[in-house]
Order: sequence, then structure tokens, then C-alpha cells
Amino acid sequence: MALRQLPVPIFRSAAPPRTGALSRFFQERKRFWYPYSTGPFRDVSSQPAKSGGDAHAPSSASSNNAQRSAASESPTEARDTVDGSSSGSQPRADWEENPDLNISTFSELPHENFGVNQHILINQELKEALRQILWQFRAPIRYAIAYGSGVFPQSTGSSASGPSVHPAPGSAIRAAQPGKGKMIDMIFGVSYSQHWHSLNLTEHRDHYSMVGSLGSGFVTSVQEKWGAGVYFNPYVTVNGTMIKYGVVNLDSLCQDLSGWQTLYLAGRLQKPVKILRDDARVRLANQINLISALRTALLMLPPSFSEQQLYGAIAGISYMGDPRMSLRTENPRKVANIVANQMTNFRRLYAPLIADLPNVQFTDPRCSQVGWHDDPDIDVRIAQDMDPTKRGNMVCRLPKAFREKLYFQFQRRYQIPQLEFDTLLEASSGEEQGSTRIKRRQGGIFDRRIAADQDGLALLLPRVIKKTIAWPSTSQSIKGFFTAGTAKSMRYLGEKAGKWREGRRQQARNSSHDETSKQVPLKPPSSPAPSSDASSQSESSSSSAGASSKESPRPAP
Repeated sequence: MALRQLPVPIFRSAAPPRTGALSRFFQERKRFWYPYSTGPFRDVSSQPAKSGGDAHAPSSASSNNAQRSAASESPTEARDTVDGSSSGSQPRADWEENPDLNISTFSELPHENFGVNQHILINQELKEALRQILWQFRAPIRYAIAYGSGVFPQSTGSSASGPSVHPAPGSAIRAAQPGKGKMIDMIFGVSYSQHWHSLNLTEHRDHYSMVGSLGSGFVTSVQEKWGAGVYFNPYVTVNGTMIKYGVVNLDSLCQDLSGWQTLYLAGRLQKPVKILRDDARVRLANQINLISALRTALLMLPPSFSEQQLYGAIAGISYMGDPRMSLRTENPRKVANIVANQMTNFRRLYAPLIADLPNVQFTDPRCSQVGWHDDPDIDVRIAQDMDPTKRGNMVCRLPKAFREKLYFQFQRRYQIPQLEFDTLLEASSGEEQGSTRIKRRQGGIFDRRIAADQDGLALLLPRVIKKTIAWPSTSQSIKGFFTAGTAKSMRYLGEKAGKWREGRRQQARNSSHDETSKQVPLKPPSSPAPSSDASSQSESSSSSAGASSKESPRPAP
């Protein structure tokens, strides 16, 4: 059943709420943030939902669950914020601290609207056309997303003219991709990789290269033991549409989303994607991924910054260490293009998380205007508290494997002896284990020292990201030559090289435009007080572009 679309959320005031858990924030602000939701809020602990698709409809509840739901609203219960301390006398289970990635239904998520910010709105006809592609695979797909420039345009103009890349596209695809069009990228999450490939090889043998002739067992080994755990089949025609789809095991996907082992898939889901088929545990793991990406970006940013700077830092995470960016096989302006053309979608993903963090808030007065979320042309200001204690909490709540790599880099920076370093890690681990039963994990002395070192974070955090991504991304690219075949691989490299040249031309045009704009023509002598007029115009434009910096002073670093 189609979901009714309601108005996009708005703020009641310029300052978002600073306290309350994500579930409490969703409960209080649901009718502002989530166009998928209708009716009064009902806690999902007493309202089991359907497991599958985009269904969020609650059903009846048992009396025991209803009592637990009522108890959860008690004022004496601990209330944890995403990055704050808990209050109250009783402990509360935390989805981020102790995620249960073995859940199978949406009713087991923390609450009814948990993670709905992940559902990005696109054209209804295009969404249905993409979903029809999934039905052409008889092998079971548990989770599916469509992403990339084929779904979310990265430029305002139409694509190059010429024959469409799609052999026989439907009307929805033609309307969404005028001109030559672009291949549509997809990721399929499956429960049993070998079983899935066995069924798919029987039905779609032409999707595979020569690797497929070695059987589903070998294909699965290539998928899971090489690269980042994904097996891509590019330049495949389904329903007259050219697609590239990657197959990943759900366990591998959830591990990367929640633990950042490779950041290959996690980085893709940190940007707007269209979920075509949802899964409860992937939604839970991806919510952890999103809040981790937000914290990482905040640690690299100054006290005050623009919305575009924040989303650019988040979108750039997955491209640090990507060999395509250094081998001239990708548009050098890709990150800037993604953010500039997807501002409203980034807001939908991250604005609820920003609003719930106690140390960051929107400070731009334009946030009080009705419908500002829908305006892609505004770039509002955001400020964060640089207090080392709060930022230390953000450091210690990064994914464990990623955080340990960051610790090692700072050990080398501070030249801490190994014995002393081991003692610091044991103390941090003790705090972590002791805090899971009582309150949220709090940063230790080492975390606060890291958080206070802004220069160190600016230098070492990108280095850790690159080290995490570089080898999985490189080996995945090498694997593509075998899984795609020689002809398709050369075609793919040719297209990526074309994107690099296009990006260079775009940079040249922008540089030329900037140089031209700097050349201000002289006023004729008879013109009255030209300098005064120019000065007033300059002051007027600067005040309208940065009103927040005057009304909301930046916090001290």
C-alpha cells in the first residue's frame, strides 16, 4: 500500500532540542520530521510491525508489552542522549551501545519510527520502476538499495546527448534520465550468498563473466574472501534498463555498517540512497553508521561551519583512500557535486541526528522559517561545543575497530611507551564494560586528550580513514577485472576517465568564472559616491549571507 506523503518537517524555533534520546526525540517531533508517519505515536515495543518492504504499520499489542511501554515513559527512567550523559535512577537499554543485530522483524527495533530518516523520497514512478527490476530476480533479495548519479543527479543539467545507455527504458527511467542517461547502481543484501548465486547463475548466466562458469561456490569465495565482500555484475540489462548490481551477505553488510571494518559499503550508505527493500537489522546497523559518520565529521570541523561543509566532510569519508580518486578515473569534484545537488536529502538523513546531539546545533535564524528544509539553495550555519569532555565522548563512541586505529596513531604522535599505552587501553576498556549497565560510555583521559588536539585530529583522522578504506577498495577494484570481464572492465575505466576529464573542465570553467568576477569595472567619475554605494552593497550581501555569525557568536575552540 502506498504511503501517504505529508509535509517535510520544520523546526518550531532556530534552536533544535538539546536533550532526550533519539526515541524520545522521534516521539516528540515525529509529525515534523517524518512524512511516512501518520496518526499518534505508538511505541513499537507494544506495536509489532510487519517485517519487510517499507511497512511501518503497527498492529495490536500484548498487555505485558503495553506495561513496559507505559513504564518507559516514567520520568524516573534514565534518559540517554546520543552524546550526553544519562539522568534518572534506572538503567535503560541503548540501541547504540548494545545493538542486537540478530533481530528479524521491525517490531524489534527500538521504536516504531526508528531509522525512518534513511528512507529518501524520490519520484514515485521511478521508485516503482526500480522495484520492478528486483522482481526479475527469482533468487531471494532481503535488502536492496539504488544509489549513485543514475538515481540522484549530481549536476543540474541533462546528461550528454546521444543514444541512451538503456536499451529499452520505461517511461519513468526516460523521464528521470533525459539525454544519454546513466547506468543505475544497486546493492543486493542476501542471507546465503552461495545459494543466491546458484539460483542466479541458473536464471541469469549472462550476467556473469567467465568466473561464473566455475560454479556458485567459487563465485561466493571470490565475493567474500577478496576485496570488501561484494560481487559486482556491471552492464546488465533488466527490464530494458542498464544496471550494475553488487551482491553482499547481510552479515558482512551489518558488520561493516556497525563496525567500519572496511568502510566500503558503510561509506556508500552514509550518502543518500533509495531503499527499495528494507531489512530491520540493516536499518539498525545503518543508523549506527550514520551517527558514527556525523561524529567523525564533527571531530574534523571547527567550532562553527556551514551545512555544506558538514555534508561535504561526511560524503568525503568514502572517497578518502579510494584509488579511483588518485588514478584519474573519477571526477575530482564528485564530493562537491553530490552535496550541492543533494542538500535536502542530506538534511533528511542527518538533521534529526544533529538535533539530538547535545554539543551541536543549528544557529542560523533561517532555520525558523517554514519549509527551509525543502530549499536546496540555502546553506545554514551550525555550531558545536569544543569542550574536550563532550568531544572525548564522541571519540570513545566511534566504532571499536576504527577507534583502536585512531588510538594507535595518537600513541605514535605522543610517543607513548607501549606499556603505558596498554594501561590506558585497559582503563578505557574497563570504563566501557562498567558503563554498559549503568550509563552511556564516557570518554577517558586519553579520549579527552585526543579531542583537545584539534591539529592532531585534522591530520590523523583522515589518515585512519584512508588506511581503513585503501586496501579493501583497491582489492575490490582489482577483483572487478575478473568478475566483470575484460571488455566490461575497459568500458568502465573509459567512462570513469571521461568523468575525470569532465571534472577537470568543470574546475577550469569555475576558475575562469571566479577570475572574471574579481574584475570589477570602474565607475565613471560623474557617478555620485561610488565607493559608498559599493561598500553598502557589500555589507548588505555579507549580512544576508552570514546572518548567523552576527546573531550567534561562534564558541571558542
